[in-house]
Amino acid sequence: KLRPQTGWLPLAFALDWNRPPRQMNSTSFFYNHSSQWRYEKVSAQELLSPLADASKYSGHLIDFNVRAERMGWLPSAPQLGRNPLGIKAEADKAGLSPTEFTAQALKSGDLRMACEQPDSSSNHPRNLFVWRSNLLGSSGKGHEYMQKYLLGTESGIQGEELGASDGIKPEEVEWQTAAIEGKLDLLVTLDFRMSSTCLFSDIVLPAATWY
Repeated sequence: KLRPQTGWLPLAFALDWNRPPRQMNSTSFFYNHSSQWRYEKVSAQELLSPLADASKYSGHLIDFNVRAERMGWLPSAPQLGRNPLGIKAEADKAGLSPTEFTAQALKSGDLRMACEQPDSSSNHPRNLFVWRSNLLGSSGKGHEYMQKYLLGTESGIQGEELGASDGIKPEEVEWQTAAIEGKLDLLVTLDFRMSSTCLFSDIVLPAATWY
């Protein structure tokens, strides 16, 4: 049986490579990749203080995530529009460090942040490992969106997308008329019981303890 905290954590976060890991917050991850932002009707202006300069806060709520990721404030996954291993190979061929090559490619437009094109087939997660959580049917916020856009199964979504409702479109994110459904190829859950997430999973690994 797996030990989630002591046995799995070093593997999950590559702690043998670097400490501490910069982890993406789950709210931003699922808001983006389960396409909940495509249904968002609340604007930043509605949340601002009356004393704030509204002209500085234009756009859709997901735009603020993109700006934070671009400036390095918010860790994100995936981060870039191409595989980092491929970028390293290109940097070696150009005789540059990965950092220098990436900075130049971003400035020239040859490389883009993945968050700017969330509906591109190269910019969404394909494998999801769930541990220390009962994500589906319990802890996850936006279960129906996860069913449709991550799992590609039946869902009970009743709202209209921004395209159909003519809502506020993002400024920083490239809008695609049709979002990708069923983004995940593999869902693995580590748990010590048959939780609702286990029922949706491709593989269930038995854990020795909850934590």
